[in-house]
Parts: sequence; structure tokens; C-alpha cells
Amino acid sequence: MSLDFRWSRFDELNTREFYEIVKARETVFVVEQQCAYQEVDELDPLAWHLTATVEGQLAAYIRVVGPGDKFDEPSIGRVMTLKAFRGHQYGRALMSEAIRFTEQTYPGLGIKIGAQVYLTAFYESFGFKRASEPYDEDGIPHMDMTKPAPHV
Repeated sequence: MSLDFRWSRFDELNTREFYEIVKARETVFVVEQQCAYQEVDELDPLAWHLTATVEGQLAAYIRVVGPGDKFDEPSIGRVMTLKAFRGHQYGRALMSEAIRFTEQTYPGLGIKIGAQVYLTAFYESFGFKRASEPYDEDGIPHMDMTKPAPHV
């Protein structure tokens, strides 16, 4: 099963596409992780949205927020793979595509993320470094991590 990527700005998503994204994000972040928080936020209209589908079905998702909207640097967040699609390295492919896109779209700025602590090693494997002590975000331990801009 191959993964098909599609980048969209918020205004390019139709109602059904955004519904599928929100439904998937709530399934993973609110229901599975048992975390009651405002999942849809003010950053959604500002973000780039990456959907990854398998045979037309949403399998994974990520969003990229531009510099100055959340952090000084561009930020990658809402990284998720739906349960039915886990175990195929889709999260790794998704993150690789998000890093490629972010570095191309915002060259020379690096990337900052607010990572769930249990995923620290995953993000370190992409070149992210710990940039803060762990902190609580909506009842889940997080840590800021940064990836410097590649040297050209």
C-alpha cells in the first residue's frame, strides 16, 4: 500500500476534507489519548495541512504552521497516524515529507516542535534536539525540540 501525499492551505480544503481531518485528529488526540482539549484551534486557518491517504482513505496527517504564528520558527504539529494504518512506517514517511516541505517553504529558519516526551527518540532520529525541559500540555508531558536549518 503506497502513501499519497497532498498539501493544502486551509481555504483549499473542502468541508468534507476538513471534517475527515478533524474527525481523525479527535480520534487520536482526544479519544485515544484521553485528552480533553480544544483540538481545532486558531492555527488551523493559518497552517499548511498534509494529508496522507492509502487507496483514497485518510491514513495520516500533519500540519505546518509558519514562522511567527506559534513560534519564531516554522512548526510541525498534529502529527498522527490512524490506528488502522500503524505499523507501516507511515509516520516516518509523513515526518520526512513535512520536514522537506518546511525547509523548502521556509529556508534558513530551522523548525521548532512541541513534542510528546515519549516520542523524543523518534524526533531525534530526524535531527531534532531537545530545547526545553519537559512540561505539561493538556495533561500530557511535552518538550520543545528544534531542528536547525540545513547548511547550504
